[in-house]
Amino acid sequence: MVILTRAADFSASLRICRPDLSAEENRARFGRLASQHGHNYRLEVSVRGEPDPVTGMVMDLKDLKAVIEREVMARFDHRDLNRDTPYFEKQPPTPERFALVLFELLRQALGPALHAVRLRQDDDLWVDVQSDAA
Repeated sequence: MVILTRAADFSASLRICRPDLSAEENRARFGRLASQHGHNYRLEVSVRGEPDPVTGMVMDLKDLKAVIEREVMARFDHRDLNRDTPYFEKQPPTPERFALVLFELLRQALGPALHAVRLRQDDDLWVDVQSDAA
């Protein structure tokens, strides 16, 4: 079994807030994260499998790049996660929830080949989501 990882960088803005709370309650609960701010994210997408006997590849890198472009970059790059996407209308776009959304979108596109997603929000903060399949 070989695990192949491709990375992509993108930027997005957000507020960590709950729509059912007032502005004051959101500030009390989430502090400065309740204000609009942005991050330069690094997404690492790992697929697994045996190298093809003809190509020697687990997956064609241009195909993996195209999936990342379609499923992630087109939806989230330079977007406001709270306003421009439907994924965080009822929940705050925490790194954990954002990584889970990205994993699910990529799982639908890549199927069982998807092994893991790592979303780096900063140099010292990231979230890993892995497939349950062994």
